Amino acid sequence: MAKPRYKRILLKLSGEALMGDQDFGISPGMLEYVAAEVRSICDLGMEIAIVVGGGNIFRGVAASSFGMERTSADHMGMLATIMNSLALQDALEKNDIQTRVQTAISMHEVAEPYIRRRAARHLERGRVVIFAAGTGNPYFTTDTAAVLRAQEIHAEILFKATKVNGLYDADPETNPSASVYKEINYMEVLEKQLKVMDMTAISLAMDNRLPLVVFSLKEKGNIKRVSCGEDIGTLIH
Repeated sequence: MAKPRYKRILLKLSGEALMGDQDFGISPGMLEYVAAEVRSICDLGMEIAIVVGGGNIFRGVAASSFGMERTSADHMGMLATIMNSLALQDALEKNDIQTRVQTAISMHEVAEPYIRRRAARHLERGRVVIFAAGTGNPYFTTDTAAVLRAQEIHAEILFKATKVNGLYDADPETNPSASVYKEINYMEVLEKQLKVMDMTAISLAMDNRLPLVVFSLKEKGNIKRVSCGEDIGTLIH
C-alpha cells in the first residue's frame, strides 16, 4: 500500500474545476470525481483541508470590470464559494467522508464559523474541513485564502489542482511551444509574473516558506500520487 509523504495538507480547487465540460455551474459528474479523488487520500490516513474558488458561479474581479463596485462584487464571489463548498460537502459525505464546512462569513444555519482551533480539532479527528468565503475580506482571492489557511492550520504543503499539468513559462493554450517547470522558486514566479496564483498568495507563501505543488486535476489518481511524493506537476519552494 502506498504511504503518504505528508500528514496534513491543504488542497486548493478552482471553481472552474467543478464545471467539468460545462460553461457554467456545477457538474454532478465532476463533483463525484473530485470526491473519489479526495477519498483516495483519506484512505491513506491524511488530514485534509480544502479551499474552493467560486469562478464557476461568480467572479468578483470580472464583475467589477463592467462597473459593479468591487467590494459588492467580491462579497458575491464569496457567496459563490460557499455554494461550491456545500456541494462538495454533499459529494464527500456520499462517499462516507465526514466533512465540515467553515465559512469566513457568519451564516450559522448553513456552516460553522471559521475558528482555527476548531478546524484543527476536526482535522485531528479525521474530518475533511472545507474553508469557504475566502478570507472574508474583499480584494483578496481564494488563492490567498488557501495560503493563509494552510499557514494557520500548519499544513505541510499546499496542493493546487488545476486544468494543466504544472506551471508553464507561457500560456500553453495559446503557445504550443510553452515548456513546463519541474521546480521553481517563489522569487522567479514573482519576477516572471507567472499566473499560477496571484502575487499576494505567492508572496505570503514565500514569507512563510510554504511549499506549493501545481498539478493537473484531470488525470485520475494525481492527488494520491502527489500526496505520496511522486514527481508530478511543478514544485514551487
